[in-house]
Amino acid sequence: MEIAALQMTPVQMSAESHLGETKQPEPVKGFGDYLVDALKKTNELQLDSDKKNALLAAGRIDDVSSVVVASQKADMALQLTLQIRNRAVSAYQEIMRMQV
Repeated sequence: MEIAALQMTPVQMSAESHLGETKQPEPVKGFGDYLVDALKKTNELQLDSDKKNALLAAGRIDDVSSVVVASQKADMALQLTLQIRNRAVSAYQEIMRMQV
């Protein structure tokens, strides 16, 4: 008499749940996607700051504080981007120094 192995198949829920258990999981973003999004946001902040500076120079903006805030946001985003790049380059150099 031959004994066959159990065939285990996963059970899938076919009913809708009011608790949200049947929702499809959102796709997971990779590190590269986060990096691209952050660079786009940094670029947008820089462009917004440049636009507000040009409008201030033309005399079209009365509120100087909004120009200063936009400029500081762009500067902080750029500094963060540079620090992340420096850390990534440092980590890469450290990995390249490792002996195999």
